[in-house]
Amino acid sequence: MRRRLRAFAATLLALPLALAAAPSAHAADPTTMTSGFYADPDSSAKRWAAANPGDGRAAAINASIANTPTARWFGSWSGAIGTATGAYAGAADRVDKLPLLVAYNIYNRDYCGGHSAGGAASPSAYSNWIAQFAGGIANRPAIVILEPDSLGDYGCMTQAQIDERENMLTGALAQFSRQAPNTWVYMDAGNPRWVDAATMARRLHEAGLRQAHGFSLNVSNYIGTAENTAYGNAVNRELSSRYGYTKPFVVDTSRNGNGSNGQWCNPAGRRIGSATQLGGGAEMLLWIKVPGESDGNCGVGSGTSAGQFLPEVAYKMIYGY
Repeated sequence: MRRRLRAFAATLLALPLALAAAPSAHAADPTTMTSGFYADPDSSAKRWAAANPGDGRAAAINASIANTPTARWFGSWSGAIGTATGAYAGAADRVDKLPLLVAYNIYNRDYCGGHSAGGAASPSAYSNWIAQFAGGIANRPAIVILEPDSLGDYGCMTQAQIDERENMLTGALAQFSRQAPNTWVYMDAGNPRWVDAATMARRLHEAGLRQAHGFSLNVSNYIGTAENTAYGNAVNRELSSRYGYTKPFVVDTSRNGNGSNGQWCNPAGRRIGSATQLGGGAEMLLWIKVPGESDGNCGVGSGTSAGQFLPEVAYKMIYGY
């Protein structure tokens, strides 16, 4: 990849000065700077399969889930965040692969739902955290999903809290623009069954979408790709008519192979979806949530905590039962 970066830099130097200075901070395309997506070698699925080689489910989980490129989530559990994101982006860079990272630490996270409540201690603490997150990635190529659920989780919030959240997201985008020029950031836009397209377009715009590369859909949910694609296109129609621009979007397909049965928290009978790839109806189909990780103390994950790996759930997702 370094050879391609040097060639890219040489091309820029050869351009007329005015033209070379014109591209935005997100002009670089990280998908062309790498040779495919990075599979997290330390995902919960990978760790479980390695620790349980004699389990009859291990081979299938390793082959169908653990080796598929999937995002790593970063939050308060990640320790020194700049060190953590730098190490992860660096490991991917060394093997010429594109890492997927999720920033999940916004102040008052999951404020209304509560299943994943937590996040930074204050807006200023979040500002510092996300600045270090971006600084850790630096100029390495990366994909970042910014704060899942943050724009759908407005139902119980006051206008002051909404304004505060939107300001945090706008500030986060500014940090990536400033510090991580080869990162594509996707603001999370919930899913088709949460907020109507016009409302989501307004929320995205007010939170600074114009600064982002795009938006993400269906993170940690089960809704089919076609329904998400139709919703993403509807959001873009609203963005175009109201604000004069559109943005690419990505869809989390990690657990939508059977679509949704209307439940969002550990529903039974779901299946893994299309593997991480470019295209597929959206700009990318990505595995953002690890199949088999619990959504919380609910459904077939009763008695578990959010993020806990459940091998039986993972195994059943491979076969759709």
